[in-house]
Amino acid sequence: MSLQLEVRLKRQAVLDILFRFMTRISAFGVLALLVAILFSLVVGSMPAIRAFGFGFLTSSDWDPVNDQFGALIPIIGTLITSGIALLIAIPVSFGIAIFLTELSPRVLRRPLGIAIELLAGIPSIIYGMWGLFVFAPLFADHVEPWLNEHIGTISYIGPFFSGPPMGIGLLTASIILSIMVIPFITSVMRDVFDVVPPLLKESAYGLGATTWEVLWQVVLPYTKVGVVGGIMLGLGRALGETMAVTFVIGNAHELSKSLLMPGNSISSALANEFTEAVGELYTSSLIELGLILFFITFVVLSIARFMLYKLGKREGSHA
Repeated sequence: MSLQLEVRLKRQAVLDILFRFMTRISAFGVLALLVAILFSLVVGSMPAIRAFGFGFLTSSDWDPVNDQFGALIPIIGTLITSGIALLIAIPVSFGIAIFLTELSPRVLRRPLGIAIELLAGIPSIIYGMWGLFVFAPLFADHVEPWLNEHIGTISYIGPFFSGPPMGIGLLTASIILSIMVIPFITSVMRDVFDVVPPLLKESAYGLGATTWEVLWQVVLPYTKVGVVGGIMLGLGRALGETMAVTFVIGNAHELSKSLLMPGNSISSALANEFTEAVGELYTSSLIELGLILFFITFVVLSIARFMLYKLGKREGSHA
């Protein structure tokens, strides 16, 4: 009996060593893959880096005929569309999550939750086709004329909402992006709101707190780390989205104040032009755009991780 136990313990020890080795290999494999992608982007973009230097980041030129390239317009388009998308998506997602967890009748919670998850699973090209053939015409016929008439005449903010009602442009792309990221942010918020202990909320209600006070002073402080994580997940999706933006942004290398005018983003520029790029400098410039998008995403995620670390540390100090 002791011999069988000894053999069994040895086998378990070998399996534990093998398991630790495989998990370590998996973890370092992901890191190696990340480094390999970064290395390939740097190597591929070196001709453009040598030709344009830091001027590539500040130039609005994009002339494949004369080999003059700049990333300013795609960078601005990426940041504007992602920022506006978050401004729209965060309050809507928060409201949906609150309704599903606190206010919705039980009979509606499951169907509405499934509907949100189905929205998250729709391919981005479907959003792009819907945006181009359904949303953009309605936006051009009904919304953009109203924006021109009522907001386009206001000082300071008017130039941002004036222009010909074409239906495609930065604002349209931002709205489509917001519709795409809402399911992701909502799902995360709903899940983290569900983990709040009922005792905390019931105690607040027992002290006379209103529903809004319970949400603002109990639920949100308890789940703020998860909420920030969900928002950053949505931002990461918005920064890297390609096909939906390509359909509705206009794909124009033009810098304009108006959000109603066509623009471009890094992902849409890569999708439209990479297969048609002729020449080393043209291809290298597109690869450098990919490197810039990689860097933007890395910075955003790093800031998110730092914020989550600070929030977690603050919670630990309060405890």
